[in-house]
Amino acid sequence: MQLLRRKPMSEKIDPADTGRAQAFQLWMKAPMPMVTLFKTFDVTCAVKFACKKDLKFNMIMCWCIGKAASQTEEFYLLPEDEYFVRYENIAIDTVVKTKDGGINTCDIPFSPDISQFNSDYLMLTSQVHESCEAYDLSKDHMVIGTSAITGYDIDGAVNIYAGLYNNPFMIWGRYRKKMFKFHMPVSFQFHHSQIDGIPVAQFLENVQREIRSLK
Repeated sequence: MQLLRRKPMSEKIDPADTGRAQAFQLWMKAPMPMVTLFKTFDVTCAVKFACKKDLKFNMIMCWCIGKAASQTEEFYLLPEDEYFVRYENIAIDTVVKTKDGGINTCDIPFSPDISQFNSDYLMLTSQVHESCEAYDLSKDHMVIGTSAITGYDIDGAVNIYAGLYNNPFMIWGRYRKKMFKFHMPVSFQFHHSQIDGIPVAQFLENVQREIRSLK
């Protein structure tokens, strides 16, 4: 079965031709251009939706992240070397346990249709599990990385920066129940050349909105 991909497209853009020219000049060559914000999501609706629809909680989180990101203009530009890359499409990366006992990454193309996204998620993560090889869409999708360490209580994490991965990245651990609500702390790391803190804070609010809209 072949995955029906969205129209692939990306192009290099001179930073001077974007609204991020000053930010690019200030932060692209900074020793540490990544910024991390922390937030606690109310994931009650996501937990209930997963149980009601027999869906994976991690898939639901990835879809909500993709839905909010697709409405954030800055996430279609990614800083790389001396330029920005402009993308038409967004993908959400998830870490998959492989059958040889290791892990690898799997990029899921975002679809506003959660049923289509779930179908792609199940097919591609299964493919990575069996092949033990990454599924990479970074040439024609702006990829948001995620890492779910669901076996442990984690308040947040700051990812390493080696100058090779400028993509935004969200990390979370196990969600926690208090009374009748489920909450989950997350950390979100982003390159300051790509986006500023205020629109990232709004993006995180939009992720929360998408979670609460699940019925």
